[in-house]
Amino acid sequence: MADVVQTTIVTAPRDRPRRQSASLRFLVRLFRDKPLGAAGFIICLIFLFCGVFADVIAPYGMNQIMPINRLKPPSWAFPLGTDHLGRDIFSRVLYGAQLSVIIGLAAATLATVISVLIGITTGYLGGRFDMIVQRFVDAWQSFPDLIILIVVVSVVGPGLPQVIVVLGLLFGIGGSRIIRGAALSVRENSYVHAAQSIGASTPRILLRHILPNVMAPVIVLFTTRVGAVILAESALSFLGLGVPPPAPTWGGMLSGSSRSYMYLAPWLALAPGICLTIVVYSINVFGDALRDLLDPRMRGGR
Repeated sequence: MADVVQTTIVTAPRDRPRRQSASLRFLVRLFRDKPLGAAGFIICLIFLFCGVFADVIAPYGMNQIMPINRLKPPSWAFPLGTDHLGRDIFSRVLYGAQLSVIIGLAAATLATVISVLIGITTGYLGGRFDMIVQRFVDAWQSFPDLIILIVVVSVVGPGLPQVIVVLGLLFGIGGSRIIRGAALSVRENSYVHAAQSIGASTPRILLRHILPNVMAPVIVLFTTRVGAVILAESALSFLGLGVPPPAPTWGGMLSGSSRSYMYLAPWLALAPGICLTIVVYSINVFGDALRDLLDPRMRGGR
């Protein structure tokens, strides 16, 4: 009998979709389904660009004093006017955006890392460890945020690193409840029980199974924390406990000796106040759009 030769056809594996195409599809969905969130995303990119390249865009130095141009109204030479020392408001707003970008991103990153560490460990381990940690979180949240900020910054002193660490701790501990709730839901899935049954270690389960499945709320938490951090830093600077002058933070531009001249020159308050409002609102609507697109339980999610 003739030998039957069995042949197998080897097909080349399909290429996995590239991350660039996935990012492009996400941007298409963002602009198609969430136009308000897309507008917030564009505004955030504009302010981020202005903050990063403030040294190039600003026509004057952030503390360049020109006494002859004191309290000048907006004009072609000074688009947003000048303050009581003759400093250009437009240049100071740009440098204030630079400081806001640094503080917002750094403190929001620190807060997100703290929230993830506390949230996934307490949500997965549970038991007495979860009870003890959550009672500490309850005690932390029982104090008003502004009171904690004022007390801690008064002790450690004002400054850029101190503000970043204090704001990161404040929002990180409070935000851990959101990540804990997501981790509690993921912990009950079958793949987590399967990993436990084959003897997977706790760090492996946390990093390979719990963390990837709570990334949607983590991303949304990060975006909302950026706006909250910028507002909190502005409040501290307004009270004189933020980044010390002459650094031009938006909150600092609304306080100090500028308040004495705001009735005479209202552009001193309008410029940083409007920028602060636009940035925080844009970040919030972009975060809402991310939540709708990334969370499959929401209407816009897949």
